[in-house]
Amino acid sequence: MQVTETLSEGLKREIKIVIPAQDMETTLNERLVDAKNKVRLNGFRPGKVPMAHMRKMYGKSIMAELVNEMINQKPTEILAERGEKSATRPQVTMTEDEAEANQILDAKADFEFSISYEVIPKIELKDISKLKLNRMIVDIEDSEVDEQVQRVADSARTYESKKGKSVDGDRVTMDYLGKIDGEPFDGGADNDANLVLGSGNFIPGFEEQLLGVKAGDEKTINVKFPDDYQAAHLAGKDATFDVTVKDVATPGELVIDDELAKTLGLESADRLREVIREQIESQYGQYTRQKIKRQILDALDEDYKIETPESLLEVEFNNIWGQVTGDLEQSGKTFEDEETTEEAAREDYRKLAERRVRLGLVLSQIGEKAEITITEDEMQRALYDQVRQYPGQEQQIMDYFKQTPDAVAQLRAPIFEEKVIDHIISLADVTDQTVSKEVLMADDEEEEAEKKPAKKAKAAPKKKAAAKKKADAE
Repeated sequence: MQVTETLSEGLKREIKIVIPAQDMETTLNERLVDAKNKVRLNGFRPGKVPMAHMRKMYGKSIMAELVNEMINQKPTEILAERGEKSATRPQVTMTEDEAEANQILDAKADFEFSISYEVIPKIELKDISKLKLNRMIVDIEDSEVDEQVQRVADSARTYESKKGKSVDGDRVTMDYLGKIDGEPFDGGADNDANLVLGSGNFIPGFEEQLLGVKAGDEKTINVKFPDDYQAAHLAGKDATFDVTVKDVATPGELVIDDELAKTLGLESADRLREVIREQIESQYGQYTRQKIKRQILDALDEDYKIETPESLLEVEFNNIWGQVTGDLEQSGKTFEDEETTEEAAREDYRKLAERRVRLGLVLSQIGEKAEITITEDEMQRALYDQVRQYPGQEQQIMDYFKQTPDAVAQLRAPIFEEKVIDHIISLADVTDQTVSKEVLMADDEEEEAEKKPAKKAKAAPKKKAAAKKKADAE
């Protein structure tokens, strides 16, 4: 076998492989001899089929299998011999001329093919112990725990119907139909909707107009959708809501005690407070993790200015760009609405894609050197997390991952990355700093830049209490 490098520019490589016809024929004959002792042909005793007849019957099919083996095996062997890693699967090119292909299958011509690929750049890792990190921590005050307990208690509060007019804090049950220019619009209607007056869960100005209503009342409410409403076709528009009040209920007495805790599945009020504190700690812990991870990635970005494979860059950019354009389409906005242009946005997101690819290569090298692995249990948990997102389709999702290696790799990648981050934190020089929750939860400018084309679209006001509860849970 003859191996010749025909291209070496930056990270791009092209290798020409020539396997002499004689070598192919030798292997073919070996395969035919092996097959000769196994095949059963009418008119011949086992193992007595002439080689000429074997070649006539099976020669081309066996040679085709041999060609496929060469294409699948040789690139891996050659890269290993060269001490290189390919960024993506090497691209194989060979003759498309039918006559030449038949010559190869008849072992009358050398088998020539080329592989082209981009190499993973060699990275000289720096001493992680010299990396200085600042870990932000929030001391949780009892007042914050009490506030959260109060909110939980409010959500479990009972209400009792009354005959009088509604006041602030009452719960109104109603049917409503929203209209713009006299025509109903999508998402503007509901039946038996509950709204606690003063909660701020509906469009601004809606709740105030329900003060003083009683069961059986019908009323038309006039409001204006906020200018930054996420449904672009409704933003800034005047609307009316035809409301039928079905019930007005006054809130029951709120007592935070063991009985309340038991209604929530906990044994006591003290345990309720413990659970709330743990939830707050977990929430702040996520922000702490995000902040220190950002520091690590920024430090690695500064320390490792390596060339990135164009093939990986294109894949990452296309993923980001697809998400950006999809989000804009869903919100009904354009790049001009976000105070940018498509050309400028492409440039910005290409820079982001390059950073992600480069940092991914660095983290991969750090993890490889540290011999970080993903356990089967970790993969199973990640798979089950995916499956739980599609109730009723569990088997289809399981089958998809079994049949799609790339999808499994996408599950593995974030687990590996987080374990590498843990490894870096364990070796780095980390200083803990106590900060306020406002400082901890403030978004970094760079972090915000990764989430938007130019300006981040503001979240829409919640229209129903159920929507607010869902958002709070997330």
